[in-house]
Amino acid sequence: MQKNPFQRVGVFVDVQNMYYSAKNLYGAKVNFSKILEDAVAGRQLIRAIAYVVRAEEPLEQTFFDALGKAGFEVKVKDIQVFPGGVKKADWDVGVVIDMIRLSAKLDVMILVSGDGDYVPAVEFLRNQGHRVEVMAFRPSTSNKLATEVDEFMDMDVDHKKYLLTIRPNRKTRYPG
Repeated sequence: MQKNPFQRVGVFVDVQNMYYSAKNLYGAKVNFSKILEDAVAGRQLIRAIAYVVRAEEPLEQTFFDALGKAGFEVKVKDIQVFPGGVKKADWDVGVVIDMIRLSAKLDVMILVSGDGDYVPAVEFLRNQGHRVEVMAFRPSTSNKLATEVDEFMDMDVDHKKYLLTIRPNRKTRYPG
């Protein structure tokens, strides 16, 4: 679909959501450079933010640096470990706050996540007159999220272009 080259866009990537979707669906890692390229689609990129979680895993800083080189501003949150060993670190509220905070400077907000927790934010932003698009793998996307946005780009349709090949016998333990 032809995009308006004069639209100012912001891209907001829930890295954990994309990482686990690609891992669970295809046993692969995500090509975030290709996602950014297709999300922008020739329009004016104002901000591209990747939200990541620091888990003190080997090679994760290399991954964070690669996101930066791909054109993303990287926001890092440390993983929280609760009594009993439960681990938690999600960026949902941070992503939504950034989308709302930047909305006056953007014509289009592109959320890269299939998480249904974003539906109220999408509804709010659309009611404010903003165009909201979502890119995600359809099998791991909330039905409500996919139908609530102005445009849903199903990365599952041509999923191989959004994935990186995993080398056999190579053990990596970082999101991406």
